[in-house]
Amino acid sequence: MGEESARSRRRFWWNALLDLALPAECAGCGRTGGDEVIAGLCGSCALALDGPPTPVRPARRPAGLPPVYALAPYRDPVRDVIIAQKERNRLDLARPLGLRLAGAALAAGPDAAAVWLVPAPSTRATVRRRGHDPVHRMARVAAAQLRALGRTANVLPALRHQRVVTDQVGLTHQERVRNLSGALTVRRAASRRLSQRPVILVDDVVTSGATLAEAARALGTAGAVPLGAAVLAATRFRDH
Repeated sequence: MGEESARSRRRFWWNALLDLALPAECAGCGRTGGDEVIAGLCGSCALALDGPPTPVRPARRPAGLPPVYALAPYRDPVRDVIIAQKERNRLDLARPLGLRLAGAALAAGPDAAAVWLVPAPSTRATVRRRGHDPVHRMARVAAAQLRALGRTANVLPALRHQRVVTDQVGLTHQERVRNLSGALTVRRAASRRLSQRPVILVDDVVTSGATLAEAARALGTAGAVPLGAAVLAATRFRDH
């Protein structure tokens, strides 16, 4: 485990150095060069993520799903941007995506003066494979932006998997719900910070809503008050 963790850290910093050394390339469309690409995004692809936070819900809403606010439909170029951060080590995207995620968090908890941002958890194996946790990194940027706007906001990685789950890709709605039912629990060290505290869940994409519903259930059992969820994109993008 220690050796794998060391390799992950080396890979993380190597990719960070590459981000600094290589010419800027838009993560959405691949455009390169000059002032057209800022913080990993060209103007057109950045605009695709700049929509107002919109309340969304899956076609079949799972029980316990809190209100979810998304910034864009999950389609190109937004899809390519999200995949680039998750799977192609585009570490430069954490800041522009996290800043935008803060807007969705404000919509999810407009009246909360103090709030925990709780990232949807990835499995340890997934974090090791990627070399980083993209949702956690975005959440940290979002919390800093909320603080800059006068809110008290911090990131609390409160959730962990308590059993093995199947990769969600390709599963039906019911299979996703069954796969995640009872899969998450609150870390012991985090539980004492959650009692009667408002929390906002954060993730990159909402599909079936099963992950967010299970996360809200687990947090609720620890006494937290889930206000809503903030995501970058939704596969079903329409308001209620």
